[in-house]
Amino acid sequence: MKLKTKLILISIILFFPGFLFSQERNISVNTDWNHIRHAWDASWITHPTESVFDYGVFHFRNTFSVAEVEKPTTIYVSGDNRYRLFVNGVEVSNGPARGTLKHWRYETVDISDYLKPGKNTFAAEVFNLGEYRPVAQLSHKTAFILQAEGVLSSQLNTGTRSWKVVRDGAYSAIEVTRAMVEDYYVAGPCDRIDGSKKVWNWETENFDDSEWETPKIVTLGAGYGYMHGIPWYLVPRTIPEMEQKVVRIPKIVRSNGIKLSTDFLLGEKSLKIPANSKISILLDQTYLTVGYPEMIVSGGKNSSIKVTYAEALIAKDGTKGNRNITENKEIRGYYDIFLPDGENNRKFRPLWLRTYRFIQIDIETKNEPLFIDDYYGIFTAYPLKENASFECGNSAISQIWKVGWRTARLCAGETYMDCPYWEQLQYVGDTRLQSLISLYVSGDDRLMRKALQLLDNSRIPEGLTMGRSPTAEPQVTPPFSLYWVDMVHDYFIHRDDTTFVKQFLPGIQAVLGWFERRTDTNGMLGGLDWFNFSDWTTGFMVGSPAGVDTSNSALISLNYAYSLDRASELFQFFGKNFEADRYKNQAESIKKSVFKNCFDSEKQLLKDTPFADSYSQHTNIWGILTDAIPPEKQKSVLQKILTDKSLIQTTIYFKFYLFQAMHKVGIADDYIEQLALWQEMIDKGLTTFEEGDYDERSDCHAWGATPNYDLLATVCGIRPAAPGFKKIEIKPAFGELSFIKAKMPHQYGIIEIDLSKNSSGSISGYISIPKKTTGIFYWKGKQQILNGGKCDINF
Repeated sequence: MKLKTKLILISIILFFPGFLFSQERNISVNTDWNHIRHAWDASWITHPTESVFDYGVFHFRNTFSVAEVEKPTTIYVSGDNRYRLFVNGVEVSNGPARGTLKHWRYETVDISDYLKPGKNTFAAEVFNLGEYRPVAQLSHKTAFILQAEGVLSSQLNTGTRSWKVVRDGAYSAIEVTRAMVEDYYVAGPCDRIDGSKKVWNWETENFDDSEWETPKIVTLGAGYGYMHGIPWYLVPRTIPEMEQKVVRIPKIVRSNGIKLSTDFLLGEKSLKIPANSKISILLDQTYLTVGYPEMIVSGGKNSSIKVTYAEALIAKDGTKGNRNITENKEIRGYYDIFLPDGENNRKFRPLWLRTYRFIQIDIETKNEPLFIDDYYGIFTAYPLKENASFECGNSAISQIWKVGWRTARLCAGETYMDCPYWEQLQYVGDTRLQSLISLYVSGDDRLMRKALQLLDNSRIPEGLTMGRSPTAEPQVTPPFSLYWVDMVHDYFIHRDDTTFVKQFLPGIQAVLGWFERRTDTNGMLGGLDWFNFSDWTTGFMVGSPAGVDTSNSALISLNYAYSLDRASELFQFFGKNFEADRYKNQAESIKKSVFKNCFDSEKQLLKDTPFADSYSQHTNIWGILTDAIPPEKQKSVLQKILTDKSLIQTTIYFKFYLFQAMHKVGIADDYIEQLALWQEMIDKGLTTFEEGDYDERSDCHAWGATPNYDLLATVCGIRPAAPGFKKIEIKPAFGELSFIKAKMPHQYGIIEIDLSKNSSGSISGYISIPKKTTGIFYWKGKQQILNGGKCDINF
């Protein structure tokens, strides 16, 4: 050995004594590609020859044997776009939960209850909706991955030669066009399924897959933080499996070409459609729902079944009118087409969710009769539990609560959705309200947590979040980035979980920095890029208030100040006093500038900009919520907001902020009167609350469900009085009600109210709050301290 080499080795041993020991422990495996941190043992697989980017349905199978079943037997599974996994013919997982390529979800499943000693079969359906996929659905290419723990990994991990694959040639896409639904639609295609080409019973144990092909390996699986480029960064699912249950269709509206009863809808008797006939059946679920309609048929070779889905029927003048009135109306909506192959017990099911109240089945048979053996829906939604209740002796309010909760349920899936029929997109403005509804009625915060993280991860280099996420088509909405900041504060004030909240502080700084850089010399915001949506109201340009494109929108300036105040509170809590003081000072400066430049002393209202004679409820609501309008003026301003119809009016969405202002200035007793708008929707036969009173597009829009929040937060007056909801404020606003009985979930238990008000205004009853909390009760200028447990009230 040369002297130079010896000296180098001696130096290494002296100064790095762990070197030789490291070599003995085989630390060098860290350079092995297959054992790098975050790498999976399984690989993504796909079809070896078919297009992996276009619309297509693929089946994967793996048959293997086990001597005995270990408990638990855990697997990790995902797919692109989506998958359904069966073990021995039983569906055990459906996913992945919707996300982004940088945070692609996988499911963790214990399959031990579905395994048996001896032969077992795994089967997965993976579909890619290609160019027609929902805007909320991101994708790289068609692929599937599964990894097992323990002794089964060598047999089950994708990437081994034990898996097989085939493309199901029965499926083709039906693009949903504007001509079909007559408005903006981005929730994915419908399906044409040819039974004569379909691979039937592919998921069953005894199916012969000997002619199937060996899948092609795409790349190894890897988690977030993996050192090399990878299409999907896998992260665990953070929400529960969707609730699924059978729902029967109870009503036949009318039929043409056939006489029938509802027996076939109950699964009690098959409906026979004679050979060489054309028939049409219009069904009414009687309420809006979402899920997977399933039709089981026999016979009817070469027949055609068209199934059309709609929220409501359409009159000749193009309006929906009362949803319960069906005479002289027709169905217009997206549709699936099923083509039976003539065999028995064939189940047709669409690949993705359908939303409907009304369904029309149009059938044309050829030389064989067709039998519909059964037809029903599989209701599918996030498993929100109705853990809150509200009673006041008013049946109309009880119905508003019921319809509002149905609205919230249908707009909650693997993410929050603005609407289930048209878009299925998680917009921040909608999501903030949905999150509060979930917290108050269910107590489940998991969708809110997921939404906060998805939006934080959607940030563009300028600092703003996307206005919606996930989304394959970017849409930047600066006010919605501010609502994301407000959502973080909502979580902070309602949940005792500061570790989760702290991760968002850098993102909050990025959002607020974007607005700071656009502050004008007069202290208000200057002209803003992107889509500055505030409300779909007459008087705003495509939802955007005056001044956003040119300069000095008072509404968006105050929207910004509102978020600065909340950010200041967050940063103060985490000991970041410099940032907290800075945000507080910026907020105060903006409020003063808006009041100085926009307050009309004659009208005693804020103008929408310093330069235009435009006045809206919205700007003045923000003036109250931020205290840009001095507190002594706020009640009179709010009275003008409620009575002056010359102002640009709020729609259903922005009334949430109107009600916040009413609570703030102490006139929440008028809230019950405001529910007339929701009662009008029920009177029109709506079974969910619509997008707005400005058109009839969406019959189910999440922001319409805010009464379920306000009946608890405004009428009962239950609000956080300290971070983490550790202190509870209860300030009821009875209005004309004589009693209130309510329950509401809290992180540490249940809040319960049972209060009665007599004709003289005295109040009595009790309030119960969780043991780990304290509270304060307010009534007509008086207050009572509440300790954990039951507290008697007598004022």
